This record gives sequence, C-alpha cells and structure tokens, in this order.
Amino acid sequence: MNRTELICVQEMTKEERKLIKTLSKCDFSQIHKYFVEKSEERKNMTKEEKQVLKEEASQLMEEYGFCLLDGHREKIGNFKLEPPGLFRGRGEHPKMGKLKKRIQPEDVTINCSQDSKIPAPPAGHRWKRVQHDNTVTWLASWLENIHGRPKYIMLNPSSKLKGEKDWQKYETARRLKMKVDSIRKQYRRDWTSREMKIRQRGVAIYFIDKLALRAGNEKDDESADTVGCCSLRVEHITLHRRLDAQEHVVEFDFLGKDSIRYYNKVPVEKQVFKNLKLFIKHKDPEDDLFDRITTVKLNKTLNESMPGLTAKVFRTFNASTTLQDQLNKLTTEGMTVEEKILSYNRANRAVAILCNHQRAAPKTFERSMQLLQEKIQKKKEQIEEAKKELKEAKKAHKDAPSDKSKKLLEKKEKAVQRLGDQLKKLQLQETDREENKVIALGTSKLNYLDPRISVAWCKKHQVPIEKIYNKTQRDKFAWAIDMTDENFQF
Repeated sequence: MNRTELICVQEMTKEERKLIKTLSKCDFSQIHKYFVEKSEERKNMTKEEKQVLKEEASQLMEEYGFCLLDGHREKIGNFKLEPPGLFRGRGEHPKMGKLKKRIQPEDVTINCSQDSKIPAPPAGHRWKRVQHDNTVTWLASWLENIHGRPKYIMLNPSSKLKGEKDWQKYETARRLKMKVDSIRKQYRRDWTSREMKIRQRGVAIYFIDKLALRAGNEKDDESADTVGCCSLRVEHITLHRRLDAQEHVVEFDFLGKDSIRYYNKVPVEKQVFKNLKLFIKHKDPEDDLFDRITTVKLNKTLNESMPGLTAKVFRTFNASTTLQDQLNKLTTEGMTVEEKILSYNRANRAVAILCNHQRAAPKTFERSMQLLQEKIQKKKEQIEEAKKELKEAKKAHKDAPSDKSKKLLEKKEKAVQRLGDQLKKLQLQETDREENKVIALGTSKLNYLDPRISVAWCKKHQVPIEKIYNKTQRDKFAWAIDMTDENFQF
C-alpha cells in the first residue's frame, strides 16, 4: 500500500473500507471535470461579473478586515481560514498528502477586549472560547490537525504594533555593530579551548556570522529533514585541505528551511578546519557535527554577549550590512534611474545569495524573456532606420541649409537618442531578469534588510521609492519612509 492509499484508509469509515479496496480503481474524473469547469467559468467572466465579485470582497473586507487597537482602526492580516485540502509541505515532507480538515467555529478561540463587541459565530455554531488577553497580539487562534500546532490571525504588517516590532528588530541588529568585534574575538579564543563544548560553540557562531546560517532546531521524525547550523550532521560537510586553488575548504550540502538545498564551498580559517576534523573523528555520517551544543544554549551565550542577541539577529545584521556596503560600492554619480535600480537589485541579490534565498525559475520565464528579446530586436531595427533617416537629414541640410532642414535634423537626432535610451532600458531589464532567474529577492527585502537603508538610498540618489517597494511594502515600512533622511547609514 502506497502513502496515498494509507492516508485515504486512515480517513475512511468502516463501510468505506469494505467497499473500496484499491484506490486506483476509483473514478475521480467527475471531481476533476467539476474543478476544470469552475476554472473555465472564472476565466470567462464578464467585466460586470468580475465587478460584482470585487464589490462582495470589499464588503467582506470592510466587515472583517479591520479592528480597533488602542482606539486606532488597524487592518487585520488574512482573516480567511484555509479551506480543507491535502497538505503538500516543502520538499519530501513525511506528512505530504495528509488531509487538512475543515476548521469549525468550535475549534476557534477569539481574543478581544472585554468591552468590545464579540464577533458572532455562524448560525448554529459557537466559538471554542472567547478570551481577553492583552499580552498577545493575535485576534483568533486554532489548532491545525497536521502538526497539532496553533495557527493565528494577526494584525496586518502595516499596523502600528508590527511597525514598532520591526523597528526594534533592526535597532537590535544595529546595536550588534558596536559589539561584533568583541564577539568575534571571543569565538576565536573559544576555538582553542580545552572544553570540546566551547570549541564547538565557537565554530558554530563563526558559521552563523560568516555564512549567515540559521541556528537550526531539533526536529521530530514527523518533520521534514531540514537542518541549520546546530543540527548539522557529519554527512552534511566534506573537508578539503586544498580545493580549487584554495586551502582549508569546507563543502556544505544539506537541506535548509523549506527544504531549499544549501550548497557552498567555503575556505575557512586553519583552526576552524582543525576543529572540524576533530569534531567528525570516530563519528558516523548520521551523527551530529555539534553534539555538545543546542540552539537554546547557543542563543543563551549570544544573549549574554549582548541582550537580545540571537542567531537571527546575526543574520539580520549581516544581511543589512551587506546591502549597505554593496549599495555604497555599486552606486555612482551619473547613473540613470534604470542603472541605479539594476545596482540596487544586484546589492539585494548579494544578500539573497548570502542568506540562501532561492526559488525555482518562474514557469513563464522563458516566454517573458523571449518577448523581451523580440522587443530588443525590434528596437535595434528602429534605431537602424532612425540612423538612416538622420544620415539623409544631415545630407539634405548640408546640401541646402535652411531653418526647416535644421529643425528636421534636430528632430532626427533626438529620435536616435530617445530610441537609444529605450534600447538601453530594455537591455538592463533583460540583464536584471536573467540574473534574478533563480534568486528570491523578496524574502530578504521584507524580513532581513533594514528598510531605512533602501529609503535613504532612494532619497540620496533621487530614485522613486515606488521603484523599490510596491504599495503593500510601502504600507509595511511607512515608519521607515517617514523617519529616514538621505544620510542614514546602517
């Protein structure tokens, strides 16, 4: 019995199990036909029908999409529950294919003020519980059945509370700048400690600092086999005394968060290399590389070095520092706005590579690149034609100079210049798209990069903020846009 059949059997009643012996003999064509028809109906909607749906969505948003927080009207995040369906997970998740059950009102806990109007449950139902806890920021909660973990409805990222939390996160990362030299000196001292635990901790913090690795948490057997720094196993690294003309190289190969492969060959300091040889000695491939430390203990050590410091703060610090350094290096005077945006995306890409933010190439990538290349080719043909016309205009003006021929010449010169600028813009777009094919820029931009760096850069170099952040992102980072001037440096 394969995994899909096993999952189905678990969900069946006794009667269904007697009736259905082999899943492959079941006919699901009617269900498939139904969903295909529904999809076609949506595609073939008239403008008026789409408008009706839009108005209904607006009414739902108005009714359920806002709350009052300390007297201020704040937007709520996604207020719709996920419908039932099959759990996919990332990569080869052991629970892939399990049934996500429908959430009923009886599963949901509401959190609101004592003096507020409690939202009414659907007719014939009641809430699991209504509580008034002002120490948390969630508004509703329930347990999902796949992992048995709580899920929440929270405030929108643009809310005042989320903005304050973001500001505090980036200020903590900025404070690390004042402490990072002493922390680096300490973990270097730890490499030669007599205690194996301290040596392992020193090397782990070095990896978190140098490679922006996540700390990694302990996993149970029902979680995807993903690892971070503290949960690395011997099989995840290969040591090379010399590789590609570099000495003391560590080759990493493991699945990180969301089952994204982390593969990197990194030259490390000689003492780190010696310690790694010591750590893997007499161990099997499936044994822990850092068997004497845990994420909790490592973060406790970091917090003792600086209050509030965790592995994630280190990651935020290194990401933001990289963006600031790259922007300072790549942006020069005399650039066009398009060239500046390409420089910004290249700086952002350096961060995404550091943090291992990858993605699969979009399904539409090849087609969109083909269309762009066709536009470039067409623009080149237009330039050739414009140059011919300019040559003729020059000859005509030289043979019979007049105000009319002079104006025509100027017009043709401007046309060639304008078309040249347009071609350059298209070529920059092509370069940008190709370089970002498998790199996810959004994750670092939203979660690890201090937005004040980007805002200050935009103001200093006269780049419209809309070119860097879309409407949703501008709402999320309104606090940074309002408070930052062009002289801000992380």
